[in-house]
Amino acid sequence: MNFKELIQKEIFIKNMLCRCCERIVREDLLKMNVQITKILSPFVEILYNPYTINLQQIDAILQQSGMGIIISREQRLVEQAKQAVIELIHHLNNMDSMVRKSDYLVEKLGVNYQHLSKLFSKYEDSTLEKFIIQNKIMRIKELIVSDEYSLSEIAYMMDYSSVQYLSNQFKKETGMTVSEFKNGDFF
Repeated sequence: MNFKELIQKEIFIKNMLCRCCERIVREDLLKMNVQITKILSPFVEILYNPYTINLQQIDAILQQSGMGIIISREQRLVEQAKQAVIELIHHLNNMDSMVRKSDYLVEKLGVNYQHLSKLFSKYEDSTLEKFIIQNKIMRIKELIVSDEYSLSEIAYMMDYSSVQYLSNQFKKETGMTVSEFKNGDFF
């Protein structure tokens, strides 16, 4: 293959939210002879031969893994919101629990929260608030399993006003109590 025939393109990939997703994207694109020169999730810089494959085919393969190429500015903003939520909840552990999720998103993305919330609902199967809650519950499960923090500390870290509020939301979202989860009584 002649290097001059290759096209370099930066694409924005939907639902590429973790390292596992990056691995899947790498594997899927490699199977199609698409080279990745850089990944800064959700951005991926690729090199491909337009005579053997096109962006629609790349998108179709990515969609099989629950991802896909995003073109519209609105959809990119939604993906950036998802990335910011994951960053705050999973990676920063909401270190400053006084920072409200909505304030963090507004500051990080530079858009009005109501506008962002409407866009999220337009392009996703849930609301932004539901996405935040689901990620908080996932992180709470990780923290419970790690057994490093008390439930009071976890409630504070995840921005709950009380252990009771955390417990109620946990039960509502998972169908089990925190104790049942902690004891493995859900199998």
